[in-house]
Amino acid sequence: REFVAMLGRLLKPGGLLFLATIDRTTKSYLLAIVAAEYVLGWVPKGTHNHDKFIRPDELSSWVRHSGMREIDRVGMSFQPLTRSWRKSHDTDVNYLMAARKEG
Repeated sequence: REFVAMLGRLLKPGGLLFLATIDRTTKSYLLAIVAAEYVLGWVPKGTHNHDKFIRPDELSSWVRHSGMREIDRVGMSFQPLTRSWRKSHDTDVNYLMAARKEG
């Protein structure tokens, strides 16, 4: 919350902010922690803390309270066969948010 508030203070009116984070869901726990850290070893064990993941509505609220307006939200899904990422409607694990500073 404090980080988003600081970003809101640093942005000029009309400025854009792009955020990427992980949703706090059971699905994100299973994929970002169990799978990525312990099963596949893509990131070191202990990289993620599920309690610190951020629900999209929480982030949107912090953005609003910091003088910004959410203008877009999209999920990101990893495609294991092509080892690539693509946009999706599913924000249950990774998601991106764009906001604009009011004024």
